[in-house]
Amino acid sequence: MTKAVWNVDKSHSSLEFTVKHMMISKVKGAFTDFEATIEADPNDLTDAKIEFSVNLNSIDTRNADRDNHLRSNDFFDIENHPKMTFVATEIKKTSDNEYDITGDLSIRGVTKPVTFEVEMEGVGKDPWGNDVAGFSGSTKINRKDFGLVWNAALETGGVLVGEDVKINIEIEAHQQA
Repeated sequence: MTKAVWNVDKSHSSLEFTVKHMMISKVKGAFTDFEATIEADPNDLTDAKIEFSVNLNSIDTRNADRDNHLRSNDFFDIENHPKMTFVATEIKKTSDNEYDITGDLSIRGVTKPVTFEVEMEGVGKDPWGNDVAGFSGSTKINRKDFGLVWNAALETGGVLVGEDVKINIEIEAHQQA
């Protein structure tokens, strides 16, 4: 294949995260509204152009009170910083279908380099003959590096919210006609 523009199929894609709660369990959440610009040859992502933009208001942890707290100034401060963005700056092939995609992740006005481990899941044709590609990726960030510092001490020791946040992304993209 040659380099082409790919559109994310949101109904077959997800952007999820996991963080420790009370130091003993994990809370999962997702962002349901995101966009991506992907210009790539799915057989060789090394010269791809990849940009993501996430509407932070779309956070969903299956708890409205927690979601509203995460939208507040204690965490994302979506009134002043409504988007989280990622722009790839370097892509290294690590195996036949795996890549390290490093880029600038911006949250709450703070931009830091982050590397996603990405697997090219494959390319195929949908029932209508259109080219479709699948990608899976993950990374781990320290939320405090991005100004997400709110926490509460627990009576038994430790804190309410863990610092490490695991991010997982599953993308189904359709080649633009």
